[in-house]
Amino acid sequence: MSLFSRNSKRVSANEAHRRTQGDGATAVLLDVRERAEWDAGRAPGAVYAPLSALAAGADLPQAAQGRPLVVICRSGNRSQKAAELLSARGVDAVDVRGGMTAWADHGYPVVDGRGNRGSVA
Repeated sequence: MSLFSRNSKRVSANEAHRRTQGDGATAVLLDVRERAEWDAGRAPGAVYAPLSALAAGADLPQAAQGRPLVVICRSGNRSQKAAELLSARGVDAVDVRGGMTAWADHGYPVVDGRGNRGSVA
């Protein structure tokens, strides 16, 4: 049984935050941007798997396997493609409308690899 409604393949930044952050998190936030974007800044606790690798057939990182996924990129285009690709593989996945740009616009934290304030690239 899917955690996400079949009619709801895209979620807002607010819904993504609710599903992936804190003690009540029910899903993993999967960031599918490329390395330079990931290094510039990401949501705390996000798991990294670039769309280019997923499209080439790479497995999901261990932390994302067997869990519902909320997929995010910079603007929502790549994450929508990644969520469709993952869904075709049988993964329970939705994407974030507006991506990391919407995440940051809603005031949610963006950090770099050291936990310092990051930026959306």
